Amino acid sequence: MTKCITFVLPQGGKIPIGGFKVVYEYANNLVSRGYKVNIIHSNHFTIKKSVASKVRSRLGSIRKSINKSYMPTTWFTLDRRVNAICVPSLEDEKYIPDADVIIATMWWTSEFVAGYSEKKGGKYYLIQHYEDWFGDEERLIKTWQLPLHKIVIARWLAEVAEELNETYTYIPNGLDFSKFNMDIPIESRNKKNIMMLYHEANWKGSADGLQALSIAKRYIPDLTVNLFGVPAGDDLPDWVNYHRIPSQDKLRDLYNQAAIFLAPSWSEGWGLPPAEAMMSGAAVVATDIGGHKEFLENNITGCLVPVQRPDVMADTICDLIRDDGKRIMLATAGAENIRQFTWARATTSLIKTIER
Repeated sequence: MTKCITFVLPQGGKIPIGGFKVVYEYANNLVSRGYKVNIIHSNHFTIKKSVASKVRSRLGSIRKSINKSYMPTTWFTLDRRVNAICVPSLEDEKYIPDADVIIATMWWTSEFVAGYSEKKGGKYYLIQHYEDWFGDEERLIKTWQLPLHKIVIARWLAEVAEELNETYTYIPNGLDFSKFNMDIPIESRNKKNIMMLYHEANWKGSADGLQALSIAKRYIPDLTVNLFGVPAGDDLPDWVNYHRIPSQDKLRDLYNQAAIFLAPSWSEGWGLPPAEAMMSGAAVVATDIGGHKEFLENNITGCLVPVQRPDVMADTICDLIRDDGKRIMLATAGAENIRQFTWARATTSLIKTIER
């Protein structure tokens, strides 16, 4: 009998979110192997107490179900065989299809999944970060201790599980090499072309990155800086070329133009943008955190720099621009090393985990 797997997301997927992208990739790969897959998008992930708020949530989910505004249409192509639905909330399991397996994603979804009946499936928890930027940390930690089978995407998250005496399965993310790959040879690029993700959350480190790029521009005035992201970007310096929610093709082109990619985050579960840049042939300068060390070894496949040190970031960028041989060596080694992270491998590992 074909197994049915349900992924539970806390909200719609209209805007690009890395953790959602991972779920969508798993869904596409699972249906291609014959599995039935549901993806639940909640209109509201908090508990609705009043009758009026529940009615508004229900109407909102109906509206989104009709106009499909919860779908990742503009930034990800979801296989038509995936049953992606929008529900009023996660509070009432009547909105959740019966399945063989159900997988919580963001930590606040795990609280709901833990309370569902057995007919919703064997319970798993895909942990993609230590999500302490949202809600109460004590409550977050308690979700790691829920009776769900934990799947962690990075070794530093495995260490957190071990500290809490929790069992887990380690499955690093995959990457889609049909979407991002090298089109422009590394040695042919403008060595002064730098790229970075722009994000408004403090822990993404964009302010540090912009300061680093400003410092670097003092020494290399003709630096070309390309940023991409979801925010409006109205307050960015005039020397920045900002690309808001670029298409898949445009993002691939930007990665291929970049000689260097800067990843200044204070914390990452498993940094997708620097990995995609590495796939595309950019030399990556990234902060020395667990989510980057999953695929980057300092001075071997990229450069690791201290967190919240724009001065060191700037020095490293300038060093790579001035030493073309080093940039080409790191970019080449990075592009080769990153190829081990495939969705075929990740999906096989997930199937082995849920089939046990």
